Amino acid sequence: MSRPFRFGVNFLTPAPADEWRAKCRRAEELGYDVLLVADHLGMPAPFPALVAAAEATERPRLGTFVLNAGFWNPALLAREIATTDGLTGGRLEVGLGAGYVQAEHEAAGLPWGSPGERVDHLAHTVRELRRLYGEEALQGQLTQKDGPPLLIGGNGERVLRLAAEEAATVAFTGARSAPGAPGTLLALSAEEFGARIARYEEFERAAGGPPAERNLLLQLVELTEDRGRAVAALTERSSHLTPAQVLALPILAVGTLDEVTRQLLEQREQFGCSYLTVLEPYMEAFAPVIRSLRGR
Repeated sequence: MSRPFRFGVNFLTPAPADEWRAKCRRAEELGYDVLLVADHLGMPAPFPALVAAAEATERPRLGTFVLNAGFWNPALLAREIATTDGLTGGRLEVGLGAGYVQAEHEAAGLPWGSPGERVDHLAHTVRELRRLYGEEALQGQLTQKDGPPLLIGGNGERVLRLAAEEAATVAFTGARSAPGAPGTLLALSAEEFGARIARYEEFERAAGGPPAERNLLLQLVELTEDRGRAVAALTERSSHLTPAQVLALPILAVGTLDEVTRQLLEQREQFGCSYLTVLEPYMEAFAPVIRSLRGR
């Protein structure tokens, strides 16, 4: 049985208090199920932004998408999570990743490390959060007594294995790091994406737990009858893909409303991705798709 769709919007742009609350209320009106905040320098600080979002809305869940584990000491992060969970009435979901932008670590004066070291820290953070949630000081703040549901996002082998073992939701990036260009991502073709899904399923079977929800971040949304024009800029900078492969990318929601609806239904059937997230600039454009998919 396919999971019901959930829809999230990932807020990226800082705003004054009234404007921030207004766009959170607008996302709720449009039918989004989860209001998310990224974890990049120059963007809103996740936890205060989510507390403000909770005050402005009633229904949506609230999440980090995703925290860069390298920015955080686990004990301090556990405190932030517990306080935020309490202040949002238990609506919090915590997304974690290993981080991929070296320049941000350098700007923050934090070690970058090797990919293996960053994943080690991510795994350590997950284990520590589980332990710390049980401490009396945090239990007094947490509304969700076992801690908020955990989302782990990434693409590499070890991150996918960790997600299969620990997460309620696994978020597939649909992209990989460009060789020799830290912080630059290259889109995975539909075939490559399918291979990542299959690999994750191997880890999930080995873990033996209940199947996790699967999230996909849609990088471009445009309802149009001219798909080629809509993806022309992406095609130009994706020299590793043919134009036909670009049009088939799972991370795009481009075409007529019927075409996009059919694509996302087929991707849920093929890949199991029922939790769909869009970036803030596409919040309004994706609203008709939400209405089309709701309840299906």
